[in-house]
Amino acid sequence: MNALARAREAAITAARQARESYRGGLVTPTAGIAPGMTQANLIALPREWAYDFLLYAQRNPKACPILDVTDAGSPSTVLAGGADLRTDIPLYRIWRDGKLVEEVSDATQAWAEHDDMVAFLIGCSFTFETAMQEAGIEVRHIADGCNVPMYRTNRACRPAGRLQGEMVVSMRPIPADRVAEASGITGRYPSVHGAPVHIGEPALLGITDLSKPDFGDAVRIEPGEVPVFWACGVTPQAAVAASGVPFAITHAPGHMFITDVPDSTYHV
Repeated sequence: MNALARAREAAITAARQARESYRGGLVTPTAGIAPGMTQANLIALPREWAYDFLLYAQRNPKACPILDVTDAGSPSTVLAGGADLRTDIPLYRIWRDGKLVEEVSDATQAWAEHDDMVAFLIGCSFTFETAMQEAGIEVRHIADGCNVPMYRTNRACRPAGRLQGEMVVSMRPIPADRVAEASGITGRYPSVHGAPVHIGEPALLGITDLSKPDFGDAVRIEPGEVPVFWACGVTPQAAVAASGVPFAITHAPGHMFITDVPDSTYHV
């Protein structure tokens, strides 16, 4: 086995070990875990709502790039053999009538309320962070050991069926002289949100205070750094809330599903 094959095997092993840890009850944000392996957001809905969400994602591909859709009732995904979408994410959110009612580390009981749950795995910007780090661009929330800051915006997504809502963005401070480079690196990963949707001037997105993210943790912004915003896979949760969806299961922001698929698969 050559060095490249050994490195890939080690990365897949790290992804599987992480999922086993989460299945065992470990709760932690997943940024920086199993570097080189694609991470994904989750939303699972009864089949009655699945088409509406599929259409919503198709109309809003920047925020909701679909990596996989499961068969109705199946907790399995082709992105990770042997994984269980009910248990292998560190923290889940349970939604009823558009309200967040509970966060749990095991969604098996909630999932069992409907025998036709359809799960969507949505691309996550954590996937391109390894490439940014390899280029020498610090990813602040990884460096500081916290969750990525995420914000609701004033940008409405295109409605679909019964679903509507605003775009959610994640933010990373980038040195001003490296913003173009960061944009170029991430733009080569369109299936995991791609290039930024906004650079600087958070007020233009309706964000009034970067120190108070709607999800995740605030991070320090050093002199000479610019806040850069990427579309975020928490956007479906904003749609669940805005649309009063009767029942849904999602990941908790920053707590992703780690797949067995290398980041390079989504590099163009």
